[in-house]
Amino acid sequence: MGYIKAFEILPIEIIEQVQKYVDGGIIYIPKREGQKKSWGENTDTKRVLSIRNASIYADYDNGMTTRQISEKYFLAEKSIQRIIRQERNKSP
Repeated sequence: MGYIKAFEILPIEIIEQVQKYVDGGIIYIPKREGQKKSWGENTDTKRVLSIRNASIYADYDNGMTTRQISEKYFLAEKSIQRIIRQERNKSP
């Protein structure tokens, strides 16, 4: 997300009020409640990671070691272990 210059969108009175608290600083203004989207809602990242994690678990289930899997997917072994644990808990 890019930055917007305050003087381009806010009245000078509001800028002066904000400057009392954050003079020259950068602040983040969150979206209003109800406007927030959950992580990955705008992209297919969740789906892609879900497919990748299922593949990691399948590799593990088919006998690959966590070290081999970490090299295959370029992830730390701890991450592979976490993914395997999560995928195992999903299975019925």
